[in-house]
Amino acid sequence: MTSTPAPIARVSAADEAAILALNNEHAAELSWLESEKLSFLLGEAFYTRRIGDLEAFIMTFDQDARYDSPNFLWFRERYERFVYVDRVVVAAHARGRGHARRLYQDLFGHVERAGYNLVTCEVNTDPPNPASDVFHAALGFTEAGDAVIHGGKKAVRYYVRSLQA
Repeated sequence: MTSTPAPIARVSAADEAAILALNNEHAAELSWLESEKLSFLLGEAFYTRRIGDLEAFIMTFDQDARYDSPNFLWFRERYERFVYVDRVVVAAHARGRGHARRLYQDLFGHVERAGYNLVTCEVNTDPPNPASDVFHAALGFTEAGDAVIHGGKKAVRYYVRSLQA
C-alpha cells in the first residue's frame, strides 16, 4: 500500500514558529535564526515552501534580496541573475521520503517559469556534509568555488545548476 505524498504548500505567517523551531534544531548546518530575522528573511524570499505539517521547508532568494549572508553575497558578486537556495531542512521523522528532492524539483519549475536559469547553493565542507554533496551532484549541481567564512569557523563549497541546456 502506497500513501499519497504530503502536499507542497506556500509558507505562511502561521508557519513561522514551526519553521523557526525546525531551523534551529539544525542550526549547525543552517545557522541559528531569531524570530525577527526569520520574519525579515521570509519577506525577502523569492520562494518558500513547506511539505505537509512542516515535514520539510525550503527558503530561497533572488539576486535582489536584501540579505547579508556571506554565501549569498559570494554569488551576487559573481552572477547577474540567480536564485540562491539558502536553506532546506527535513524534520528527522520525515527523512528518507524524498522531500528535499521534491522541494528542489518544485523550485526548478518555479525558477524557470519566473525566467531565471541559474540556481545556486552551498554545502558545508567544515563541518563536512558529504551526503549533501552527493545529493546536489545527483540533482545536476556543479562546483563553482569555495570559501572559509565566519572567521574561519566554517568552510563551504559553492554549487550552481543551470536550468537551460
